[in-house]
Amino acid sequence: MSTATPDRLGLISLGSVVAAALALVLFVLPAEYDIDPTGAGELMGIKGMAGYSVAALSKQPTTYHKDSVTFPLAPFESVEYKYTLEQGQSMVFTWQAVSASNDPQAELIFDMHSEEKGTDPEDSVTFDIGRAGSAHGSFVAPFDGIHGWYWENRTGEDIVVELVTTGFYSKATTYGPNGAFSKSFSEVAEQ
Repeated sequence: MSTATPDRLGLISLGSVVAAALALVLFVLPAEYDIDPTGAGELMGIKGMAGYSVAALSKQPTTYHKDSVTFPLAPFESVEYKYTLEQGQSMVFTWQAVSASNDPQAELIFDMHSEEKGTDPEDSVTFDIGRAGSAHGSFVAPFDGIHGWYWENRTGEDIVVELVTTGFYSKATTYGPNGAFSKSFSEVAEQ
């Protein structure tokens, strides 16, 4: 039976610390925090695995707001409409495309995406993209920023986008050919 000498215990301890550091750098940081200093996390396919997470209950200091807007789009026109939400704030939405001829098959190209506050707009995160005549659902902001839709009419007739939302947003901004226009929603604290 061999006895552990102080030198041998020191080597075992040092080996454990090195193994833990390697596990942190190679696996934990890339998977849980999307930090990949070596590039190994991306090669292994684990970079950003944890994604964004939000709590199931999020109490808010303000009341919710309701917004109902329409955007007429001529053929090949587009519009972008986004809400300012803080991380964990939510909204429920429904939108539909209504054609001038009331065609029930009217479709738009759409992209529901978010831009994180303080980052390049080119680094936006897309949550839903495609062609559709309507969409309904709920959204919880994974980070502080602007969150909303881009719609484009690729048909030969006029289409109106009708959007109705309810949520804890503080501002909405329309981005179109004439520039950006914002509207603020009143902030009423809960009593």
